Amino acid sequence: MIDQRKQIDARLEQAKSLLENSRLVEAEKHTEKILSDFPRNAEALYILAVCQRYLNRLEEALKTLSRLKKIRPGYGRAFQEEGHVCVKAGFVSQALNAYRHAVNLNNSLIASWAGLTKILKSQGKEKNANITQHEYEKLKALPVELLSVRNMIAEGKNFQAERLCRKFLMENKKNIEGMRLLASLGVAADVLDDAEFLLEKALEYEPNNNFARNDYMEVLYKRQKYQKSLKQAEILRKKEPKNLKYQIAYANQAVAVGKYKKALKIYDQANKALPNNPELRLVHGHALKTIGNVDEAIEAYRKSYNARNDYGDAYWSLANLKTYRFTPDEVLLMDEKESSTSTIITDRIHLNFALGKYYEDSKLFDKSFVHYERGNELQQSQQHYKKEHMTDVLNLQIEYCNSALFESKKEFGHDAADPIFIVGLPRAGSTLLEQILASHSKVEGTLELPNIPALAYKLAGRKTVNETPDYPKNLSTLSAETLEKFGKDYLDETRIHRTKLPHFIDKMPNNFRHIALIHLILPNAKIIDARRNPMACCFSGFKQLFASGQQFSYGLEEIGTYYKDYVEVMNHWDKVLPGKILRVQYEDVVSNLENEVTRILEYCNLPFEDNCINFHKTERNVRTPSSEQVRQPIYKSGLEQWKNYEPWLDPLKKSLGNIEIK
Repeated sequence: MIDQRKQIDARLEQAKSLLENSRLVEAEKHTEKILSDFPRNAEALYILAVCQRYLNRLEEALKTLSRLKKIRPGYGRAFQEEGHVCVKAGFVSQALNAYRHAVNLNNSLIASWAGLTKILKSQGKEKNANITQHEYEKLKALPVELLSVRNMIAEGKNFQAERLCRKFLMENKKNIEGMRLLASLGVAADVLDDAEFLLEKALEYEPNNNFARNDYMEVLYKRQKYQKSLKQAEILRKKEPKNLKYQIAYANQAVAVGKYKKALKIYDQANKALPNNPELRLVHGHALKTIGNVDEAIEAYRKSYNARNDYGDAYWSLANLKTYRFTPDEVLLMDEKESSTSTIITDRIHLNFALGKYYEDSKLFDKSFVHYERGNELQQSQQHYKKEHMTDVLNLQIEYCNSALFESKKEFGHDAADPIFIVGLPRAGSTLLEQILASHSKVEGTLELPNIPALAYKLAGRKTVNETPDYPKNLSTLSAETLEKFGKDYLDETRIHRTKLPHFIDKMPNNFRHIALIHLILPNAKIIDARRNPMACCFSGFKQLFASGQQFSYGLEEIGTYYKDYVEVMNHWDKVLPGKILRVQYEDVVSNLENEVTRILEYCNLPFEDNCINFHKTERNVRTPSSEQVRQPIYKSGLEQWKNYEPWLDPLKKSLGNIEIK
């Protein structure tokens, strides 16, 4: 497979070389040969369209670009090339739309900004032309290497972008824009500690660089260092008190530390100044939803899509409440915008998931599935997830984390018993279990904390997708002192999320991949496996658009394979760490709540409390998609929703294999 990829790349490079040397007919023929072998190769289609434009075969070029956009709907260069073709054909309004679409997908496409400026000036729209000209000049001023890095990032070529950016910074050590770009690559790869370090350095070199400080604030926020991110937001706010962007950023950080009253006041003020800002209305709605003000959240989300009627995230946020029902007018608008060629792919993804939920609630399951499937396909087209690669990564846990490893490191790690980890797949009932436990007087509910995955990523080393990571094989090399330190660091880093209660919950579901690491650094921590019927769990994940991560969920075969791998890994932990993990079946909680609550509390060495049975009365902020559901008593209606879609779920059943399906 790797050899074939190299051969294709070599053939594409030859086609590019012919094009760059104006050997257009040869370049076209060479590219057509590639496409005869690989008809869905996006890069070959792009080269072919450029050849056709230069050869003045504009109608053919547009047909080629239409094929390309179907294969890669998020490819900015395809829309830029469409703009060039339309300009040459004299289709000015189409060219304008194409260029706008291009920069929405990739704001580093300098030729698109130039094209927009030229058209807008010709139409006498000087104010708009000045804005696009500014973007063009800003990009033109960048070193060529950094402009290439920005384009690579927009096209998902992060490994190549990082390599080029690092090379540039070796020769330009204090280039702030280069440091910001490398930090953004760190964020994309979840190497947040590296990103934080880079931006700290950037601010040492240029303490008045507000762009770098804003990036630093956002990285601190992603690392859930909310007090520190709030401090950076305060600095920005004081430096530019009239800058509404920084006022809103401060409000966002205030929400993170629970200062909702202060945040909501800023949102209200900002909404008066910017009444038609869809993003502002959206974050305002999220804050209101988190504290349980659902009616006000709905109003904010509606104002968000009224400000931009193709803003998919606003519709999805309404659908994601799980209790909202769309009006007929809203459905007509969503249908219209989802099918519009001017709607960018991110909005189309959100709109499809929202329409899927609407048609599900309307019991039109065939229509619902069409939209869920389309939303998943579009989301998957923006990712580079390979189910086979994830299987290989998970199998490393089985291969290297054996009984001998745990025996050799018995009595190691930090002895605190504070954490209760809830692991499993998303939509398996982990939020319900968290709400039950967080209703206990000695347990604190927190968030899906990123600390364990971040530590695992660091231990894995800097590897490409095709290389075997150092982790978990290197767990055997870690000393007692190192494991003790890792456990203590985890507790110190998560302290910000806690009050004075003796126990807290970390409900990052994918921590099931790292149970060996958790056990080695925190041997007294409790681990609960939230398990749910595989068809119900997988389909619930398939129809959920997650804010970030969970790339395995955007395809029936992908999520089924992931569930199967998860079961195999959990079976392994049961063998090598007998009695360590408590398995809680969602269906058992629904059918016999008191019995399951008693079992959970006994496992956690906690006395029984009635509050855990009456969990829906507990007032706390919940940030997951299940936030409104866990504020209600237990209900059984969701147990078999997947059966409504059974005619279309054969790929899921096949990928699950011989796992028992109830």
